[in-house]
Amino acid sequence: MIGQGLLDRIAGDLAEAGIAHSHALVTDSNVAELYGTDLLNNLKESLNQVSMISFPAGEQNKSREIKSFIEDKMLESGFGRDSSVIALGGGVVGDIAGFVAATYMRGIPCIQVPTSLVACVDSSVGGKTAVDTPHGKNLIGAFYQPWRVYVDTSTLKTLGPKEVAEGLAEIIKYGVIKSSDLFEYLEANIEKIYEFDDLTLLYVIETSCRIKAEVVQKDEKEQNLRKILNFGHTVGHAIEQLSDYTISHGEAISTGMVIEGKIALGETGWSRQEQKRLISLLQRAGLPTEPPQDINAGEIIDVMKIDKKVRKGKIEMALPECMGEMKKNGESYGIEVSEQTIISAFKL
Repeated sequence: MIGQGLLDRIAGDLAEAGIAHSHALVTDSNVAELYGTDLLNNLKESLNQVSMISFPAGEQNKSREIKSFIEDKMLESGFGRDSSVIALGGGVVGDIAGFVAATYMRGIPCIQVPTSLVACVDSSVGGKTAVDTPHGKNLIGAFYQPWRVYVDTSTLKTLGPKEVAEGLAEIIKYGVIKSSDLFEYLEANIEKIYEFDDLTLLYVIETSCRIKAEVVQKDEKEQNLRKILNFGHTVGHAIEQLSDYTISHGEAISTGMVIEGKIALGETGWSRQEQKRLISLLQRAGLPTEPPQDINAGEIIDVMKIDKKVRKGKIEMALPECMGEMKKNGESYGIEVSEQTIISAFKL
């Protein structure tokens, strides 16, 4: 569900659906202050047992330790198999709370309530849940679809420019992988997103969610087609990890798309003109397009070798062929890329 004021609908919907007897509202320390307390009080008016569990904000807390902390709090409060998890927050909250729901009592309903642009268009949709480890990002997790996703666009108006740019990285990605029309719309209207223009926000969020839903419905567990959603993420996740998450997800994915676009120039027929359009739009969105100077290609490759997208010890990437269309190798969207090709792309 996408629209304004949807936070006020959640309690009534859950009461009417009767999906659970008790509800754990999971959020982080930032979102708890902004929306958590109000939503908790709203839920308590219509539902039985409701408790809020908050953990410190930040990607570094998307860990197995915090997952255990949430589970222990739920167990101490007597949450059973007739419970649900309500994930209120950005991508970190959605990923870790979704993973809790997937494994708590062998699986209980999850309701995603994203409050960041990244979460609205990406992490809350598609059912990927996970935690990070010292060895890499999202290496421990589960595919677990939410019962419902509430995208309340009014929550986005508390975001700063950096957080808006984060989400735009993923939205721009959707244009590259699946919709040249969306990419052209962004080229014409990207400034309106920073102005929180309601119609523009609704259009780009709904279009992004439709693209992701279409892909996930055809390939939920990333056997082939869903690989295209990883454009920019193979390099990007490695940059995030090597920076100890001081570089944000959106910033890393932006740089990852540029590097992987450079690789595509020599591998898929992706044109220099399309690469320039991609770089220009990312820069207009306020996103970086050059890798950090203190991270080199060799370090990136070492991290990528233990990424989930590696197959038989070989690094695979999803690469664009033209705007809105990804390259296939036979029937596979996973394109094997040599280490030398990656190193060369960093030098371009």
